[in-house]
Formats: sequence, structure tokens, C-alpha cells
Amino acid sequence: MSLPTRAMIMAAGLGTRMRPLTDTRPKPLVEVAGKALIDHAIDRLVAAGVNTFVVNLHYKAEMIKEHLAHRKDVEIIYSDESDGLLGTGGGVARALHYFGDEPFFIHNSDTIWVEGYGSALEQMKKRWDPETMDALLLVVPLIHSKGYEGVGDFLMDSMGHLSRVPPGRVSPFAFPGVQIVHPRLFDNPPEGGFSTNVMWDRAIEKERLFGIRLEGIWIHVGTPQAVADAEEYLRELAPAA
Repeated sequence: MSLPTRAMIMAAGLGTRMRPLTDTRPKPLVEVAGKALIDHAIDRLVAAGVNTFVVNLHYKAEMIKEHLAHRKDVEIIYSDESDGLLGTGGGVARALHYFGDEPFFIHNSDTIWVEGYGSALEQMKKRWDPETMDALLLVVPLIHSKGYEGVGDFLMDSMGHLSRVPPGRVSPFAFPGVQIVHPRLFDNPPEGGFSTNVMWDRAIEKERLFGIRLEGIWIHVGTPQAVADAEEYLRELAPAA
């Protein structure tokens, strides 16, 4: 079975909720604990065996290219969205040819977490089954998240199948922006920009959308206050010198 050695980093967004920090730099270059968010993502994926990265670009694209020029440990390919943002789904669809017929990680550039039992990405690789899955999403219990202000995204059954939350029910799980997908998830995509939710809903209908629970603590870094809160939390966890 082929395991992912490639990843797409979603780095094209405008980061409006992160202003004023993003007035002068793109959101992936906002630092948490002395490291740019995009480097948190790349370093974690490298530790999980990823060696090739596709990074989509739009807002302040040249700053991201300049920053990543120092990364000689991995291959970095850029997917240009300077002609217009394509959304989470459209951005991946444009870059799909870089992945051939192999599964790959998709990782948002604004998500970090503290590991619990083992490595979350390694657990995802062990759980990945291309025969039954089109996508495997990392999901996190809301009580194990920091900086997240939503109401959750999915229900998950005992087999790991994900489904939407019916009206009047509460979701216990949020999606922190990390998944393994097979390229077929994006078969026959809508034209132009669209959300990955469109493709997830198709996979749900076929019972091919799965989740795996994060055993650690997810830190959603979406606002300047969330950056400060994340750094304070990480300092509290740091071992005494």
C-alpha cells in the first residue's frame, strides 16, 4: 500500500481575522513560539516522512517564497493563485497533477497541536486504507481544542465514518485542517473556486469519508489573541530550564 510522501500546504488565504498581523505579512509567516506557522506544518510533516510539498500562493506570495527559500531539506513546488483565490477545494484541484495517483496530506497553515499518545500523522498513516477511503480527516474533540470558536463539524461512528450533524444536534468533533486524501476525492470537481466540503459530501454519500481522533491538544491560531494564547500555553508546557 502506498503511503503519502507528498503534501499540500494551504497558504493562499488573506488572513483577514489575523489583522493587523497580516497587514504586513501573509498568515503562514505569523510566528508562534519563534517559528512561522508554515514551518510548524512542514516540520511536522517531514517528521512523518513527507519530502515534497506543494504550497498554494496568493496574498503576499513573494514573501512566502522568500521565506521558504531556506528550506533545502525538502522539495517545494508552488501553485499560483494570483489570478484569484480558488477556495480549499479549487486550490487542491488546480494542483492535483503534482500528486499523480498517489495519496497525499493536505495541511492548513494555521493549525498546530501538542501531541498526546504517539504522533497524530503517523497514526493517520497507519489508519489510511485507500480501498475503503477517499479521505481520512484528523478530528479533535472540542474539549481538547484551544482558540476554536466554532460548534464542531462532524459526527463519527464506531467505524470511523464521518457524517454531517443533523439539525438540532451538537457535534463533538472539529476538523483542525489536516487530512490524507486520494486524488479521486476530487474527481469531476466544480469549475473555478469551491470548498472541499463539496467533495466531502460526495464521499459521505458513498461512506468513504473517515476520521481519526487527535489524542493531543489542538491549537487553532486564527486571531492575534489566539497567537498570544498559544504562546502562553506552549510556555506552560515547556520543561523548566
